[in-house]
Amino acid sequence: MKLDDIFDNASERPLDNIPPDGGYTAIFRTVACIGDSLSSGEFEAAAEKGSSYHDMYEYSWGQFMARMCGCKVYNMSRGGMTAKEYWEKFADANGYWNPSYAAQCYIIALGVNDLFGKKQEVGIADDIDSPDPARMTFAYYYAHIIERLKKIQPRAKFFLMTMPRGDEDDGKQELRRAHRELIHAFAEKYDNTYVLDFFEYAPRYDAEFRRNFYMRGHMNPAGYLLTAKMTAAYIDYIIRHNMRDFREVGFIGTDLHA
Repeated sequence: MKLDDIFDNASERPLDNIPPDGGYTAIFRTVACIGDSLSSGEFEAAAEKGSSYHDMYEYSWGQFMARMCGCKVYNMSRGGMTAKEYWEKFADANGYWNPSYAAQCYIIALGVNDLFGKKQEVGIADDIDSPDPARMTFAYYYAHIIERLKKIQPRAKFFLMTMPRGDEDDGKQELRRAHRELIHAFAEKYDNTYVLDFFEYAPRYDAEFRRNFYMRGHMNPAGYLLTAKMTAAYIDYIIRHNMRDFREVGFIGTDLHA
C-alpha cells in the first residue's frame, strides 16, 4: 500500500476515483443538504395537464450518501427552493436554524430556480455587506445562509456545489459559469469552505445523459444515486488532498481542540 498514491497524487483530479463506500467522506457523522428538487429526490410524473412533482427524500442523493457512508443526513430542502425563500421563510418555518440540526458538514446546492426560474441577478460575494437594497441578489441571500449556519456551527465544513454543464446550445452556459465564479468567490471569502465544481468535473448533462439518468424533467433513481456517488467522491478527494484541514472533524460541535 503506497499512501502517496492515495494522499499525494498530484495528477489526480476530482471524480477520477469513485469509492463505493464514499471514502473519507465518512469521517462526517452529520451532514446537512440545503437545496432544491435535486437535493430532495424529486420525481416528475405524468399528469392530465402536464406533470406532477413529488419530493421523495429517501431517493435524494443525500440519503443515498447516508446509506453509503453510514452518516446521518438532514434534507433541509424542497423542490423549487431558492436562496431567497430559504433565508426569508423556509428555514424558519421548518426549524432548520435550530441547533438540533447543527451538522459537521453542510452541502449547499442552490441556484437553478433563482437564476433560471426567478431570473434573479447573480451578484457578487460581497453583496451581503452592501446597504444598497438593489444588491439583494442571489449572492446576498446565499451568503446570509452561510453566515447564519456558521454562527450555529462555527467549525463546520462547507461544500458549495456548482451547476454541471448541459448541452452547449442550451443557452444557459454563461449563467452557469457566472454561478460557478460566485461559488469560488464564496470559498475564498469564508473559511472552512470548499467547492464541489460539477461545472468543471462532472459529466455533461446532455441528451445522452438525460436518457439514462432522467425521468421527464427531473432525475430518476439512478440519477440521484450517481449524484450521491459524485458528491461523496468529490468530498473524499478534497479531504485526501487537504488532510490537515480535516483532522479535527471529530471535535466539530465541541470545545475540544487538538
